[in-house]
Order: sequence, then structure tokens, then C-alpha cells
Amino acid sequence: MKNVAKAAIRNYLQGKRGKAVSSIALFSVLGALFALAGGMTSTGKVSHASEHLERAIFAGGCFWCMEPPFEKLEGVKDVVSGYTGGHKENPTYKEVSSDATGHAEAVVITYDPAKVSYETLLDVFWRQIDPTDADGQFVDRGSSYRSGIFYLNEEQRKLAEKSKGELEKSGRFSKPIVTEIVPASEFYRAEEYHQDYYKKNPIRYKYYRYGSGRDQFLKKAWEEDMTSPKTGSTEGAKKTYVIPSKEELRKKLTEIQYEVTQKDGTERPYQNEYWDSKEEGIYVDIVSGEPLFSSTDKYDSGTGWPSFTRPLVPENIVEREDRKLFLTRTEVRSRHADSHLGHVFPDGPPPTGLRYCINSAAMRFIPKEDLAEQGYGNFLGLFARK
Repeated sequence: MKNVAKAAIRNYLQGKRGKAVSSIALFSVLGALFALAGGMTSTGKVSHASEHLERAIFAGGCFWCMEPPFEKLEGVKDVVSGYTGGHKENPTYKEVSSDATGHAEAVVITYDPAKVSYETLLDVFWRQIDPTDADGQFVDRGSSYRSGIFYLNEEQRKLAEKSKGELEKSGRFSKPIVTEIVPASEFYRAEEYHQDYYKKNPIRYKYYRYGSGRDQFLKKAWEEDMTSPKTGSTEGAKKTYVIPSKEELRKKLTEIQYEVTQKDGTERPYQNEYWDSKEEGIYVDIVSGEPLFSSTDKYDSGTGWPSFTRPLVPENIVEREDRKLFLTRTEVRSRHADSHLGHVFPDGPPPTGLRYCINSAAMRFIPKEDLAEQGYGNFLGLFARK
């Protein structure tokens, strides 16, 4: 029935001869179709046989940069870029970016509250923006790039106000927090080429993101915080990692571990420790111990190396352009130890469409039953539902 509904909407849109359609119009069509199948409640919350989905709307400057952090979260079903908070119906990107419509670039997040809470979404949101900037975000200036939380009900408003208040009291930022918290209004889906831009144009996206100054600002503001948004846990969030000297590493690491992590080497496929491991647990940096990946995101890519759809703690992963071997790739390194881990490619499976191809020699595996004993107990929640 879900596919039938989507087909009906496509036909409906085609009947509009290419004109943009507001979110209310879309949800009206969805409601009519899903009502026949008993699939939508009167509040607009989608209810399937095994899950109950809700929505959240955030603005954080360029919506290209706001999709990836939420799409990586367990429990998030969909992230759509669009425009909201303005006065013009069915605005185009050109109109919105001219600041003539009052809209802000934003994302609407469809999520399962049984797997990820609204509080966690708020926590991830604050970590993507400069909440002290009232005139835009980073390199993008103007009201269309303002930050904002658009609440859909009273509970979301209370949680948003609480999280903003806690951020203000934390003293993390020396300037006032100016991110607006306002009622949600009409949300208009952006043009298709904007959807999942970071997947469709990974190299251009990387260039834009680096040049925008966003990552540099976020690193400075949040570098010491090790919270994992995937688990929503702050236990053991702040941690200092001791990095041995090169001399100590030569003694501590095996020849292949040193070659991979310190000299950007690559181990042989199908002849490494974890490529076909299915044991439950997490993978940490062999040098520093910082958490990198989880078995819950591991899959068989058929390449002969351990492959993951996303990092366990995104803050611990650094991605850099790699032009070795006469081609352009995206290298993956650990943030604290600066170990070479592998590369990430845009050819992975859902939900992220990414393939983190990682060397076994760069990691140490910790079984789930040993997590608490070795100081990683805050990740036990990953396996509680198994």
C-alpha cells in the first residue's frame, strides 16, 4: 500500500505540471490514501504495523550539511531538505536564497521515537550549527540561512526551550544563543537535485563543506565532547586519549598495524582479522582506543575488508581528500590518534548509502560482554534490543 500511495502522489504531482506542492497538500494526499489502509492518524503521524513515526523540523544554514548527521542516526527513517518559515507558497531555491520569501533552508526528519528521541535529535542539531549567529551560518549569509527549531507540538516546544536553556547555561559559547524556536509552518520540499546532495555529489559537497568553515568551527566548539548521538548517552563523554610516541608505537604495534596507521598503508583483502567477523561489539582505534565503529553497522561488502555503513561516534572520524594512486578518494582517519583507517565510498547500502572500508590492522575489537569492564559501558545500549 505504501508503494501505491507513493505512485498516486507522483501522478498527482505530474498532474500539477511541474508546479511545487506544499507539505500540507502532500500530507493531505497521503492522508486520503493511507486512511483507506488505516495507515495515518488524525495528527498526521504515520503509523505502520510495527512502528510509529514522528517528524522534527530544524534549520541550520545550508540544508546539504544538515542531512548527513541525522541520516546516520539509528531510528531516523528519512530526511528531506526544503523551505519553511516564510510567506510565499511553493518557493523556489532562487527565491528563497534571495531572502525575498522569508523562508529558511530546513530539513524535516521522519523518525521512530522508540529508537531515537527528540532530545537526541536536538542534541545532534546543536552540534551542527553556530547558535550565536543571527545573520546566517558560516559562509552562507542572510535570513534564509538562519538557524531555527520549528516545533510541531507543545512537547517539542518544551524540550527545545529546555535544551536551549541548558546550552546557554553551559557556557560553551561566549555570545548569546540566538537560534529561534517557533511554531512549525508550511514546509515545502526543495528541488530534487538538493535532496541527498552529499551522496549525489560527494566531492563537490566535501569542497563546499570544508570551504564553508562549518567543520572548523564545530571542531573548536565541540572537540572535547565525546557524546555518541547514536546511543544518546553522555556517560563517559569527555575523555582524554593518550597517544604513544612513534618509538613506543613501533614496540606496541605489529608491523602491519604500524604500516597501516602510521604510513597510510593497506592490508591484503580477505587476509585480515575482521573482514568476515560477525561477533557483536565495537571497534576502537588500535593506537588511542577511541570508539570508531560498531558491529551493528557492519556488513559484507564483498571487498575483503571490514565495511561499515556509518561511524559509531562521528566526532571521532576525520575525512580528507586523498589524491594518491592517480584518483580522488576520501580518506578516513581517527581524530585523536590521527591513525589512517581506510576510505569511505558512496556505494554502500541503506540507510546511509556509504561504505566505510576500514583496515582491520587499524582497529581493536571489544566484544559486547567486555564493554563495561574495558570502560565502554555506555555503548551497551546498542545491543540491548538484540
